Amino acid sequence: MSKYESINPYTNQLIKSYPNATQQEIDQALDVGEKLYLTWYNQLPATRSKSLHEIANNFSKHRKEMAKTMTLEMGKLYQESLEEVDLCINICNYYADKAPSMLEPTTLESELGSAYYLKQSTGIIMACEPWNFPLYQVIRVFAPNFMVGNPIILKHAHNVPASAELTEKIIEEAGAPKGSLQNLFLSYDQIGDVIADKRVQGVAVTGSERGGSSVAEAAGKNIKKSTMELGGNDPFIVLADADPDVLRNVLGDARTYNCGQVCTSSKRIIVVESLYNEVMNILHDTFASLRPGDPLNESTTLAPMNSQKAADKLAEQVKKGIEHGAMVNYQYPEIKSSGAFFRPMILTNIDKKNPLFNEELFGPVAEVFKVKNEEEAISLANDSSFGLGSSVISSNVNHAQEVASQIETGMTVINGRWITAPELPFGGVKKSGYGRELSELGLMSFVNEHLVIDVSK
Repeated sequence: MSKYESINPYTNQLIKSYPNATQQEIDQALDVGEKLYLTWYNQLPATRSKSLHEIANNFSKHRKEMAKTMTLEMGKLYQESLEEVDLCINICNYYADKAPSMLEPTTLESELGSAYYLKQSTGIIMACEPWNFPLYQVIRVFAPNFMVGNPIILKHAHNVPASAELTEKIIEEAGAPKGSLQNLFLSYDQIGDVIADKRVQGVAVTGSERGGSSVAEAAGKNIKKSTMELGGNDPFIVLADADPDVLRNVLGDARTYNCGQVCTSSKRIIVVESLYNEVMNILHDTFASLRPGDPLNESTTLAPMNSQKAADKLAEQVKKGIEHGAMVNYQYPEIKSSGAFFRPMILTNIDKKNPLFNEELFGPVAEVFKVKNEEEAISLANDSSFGLGSSVISSNVNHAQEVASQIETGMTVINGRWITAPELPFGGVKKSGYGRELSELGLMSFVNEHLVIDVSK
């Protein structure tokens, strides 16, 4: 049986199975990608701007189709899927407009001669992407590398094969050169073989710590550059002067957007004791007001998890956490459905001995910690193996910025939950990975900074 299966998590019914790529298909993809890389190498990035704008336009034309495909495969609310497509359109247009100037040579001051460095493409990049944002995760690697001149081979998650195919189709249909993005349904063994191929020069991974470690090992063994975004256990720090209205607004979907299946979701809510009851009331009201149902239905506000396997895994994690002392402050009533629903819940009393303390809960579970003061909040926030995103809620923005500077993380949002945009770098530290995607930093992830210096006298 194929490992790549499109299953509707709302019904748990199989939509379609997809076979793994053959060796012939892999060889052909590598040949096509290498040929395109050599063609692009001698072209200016600006020559690709129009094509990337056309890709953005074609995603606009297929906006509803793309959104519905994602919702059917991994269960997110249809409105959230539409927002994801819109974000990807913006990313394409951003790089089409901004990348040519960002990729111009940079002059260097040197007493040794006239010096500058070129920003050149390196070759095929393999992108291993997850299911939680089936299009966004792909486009934030594809769009910048398209402008740099690095073709992409996509290895998408096993449960979103239709989204992967449709993404490739929309890009090709827009008139992009053959090989710009090629989707391959690879087995785990085949992933290693592709990374080892000399035509592949980099690997971009978003996924679990376990998966990232495996791919990073293969990349390192073959001396291939890599970027890793491996999840997080993001702190959401509520200071004593937090505005209640801001709190209510931000907590409205901080743990339920994409059914809580977001690497940068506010997983650990750390609250100074003076506002603890306020936060608990807001979370309780937020969860209690959710409406489970078909994610394609506009009235639904609680979607199923991406798969029954994911829902079962989360339930097992929570069970183990409760066995080690975690307390259930609230849990949503039973949901009558054959789908992969998980009842949203609020957990408290999680100490350092609890396995949940340093695990990522990928779903609608809020872990709430009461602290005495700001210093304790910062210490708790940093007491984690992860360091992806974070939030600081305070009426004093200058002070919030001071607090943000003390958090060991790759990103901090003040008075808000996770946010992303083409111009904002995305990435983390510690076991959350390394490297950045999006913004100018992401554009340079797989660029050869080629020094040229004239020392003639």
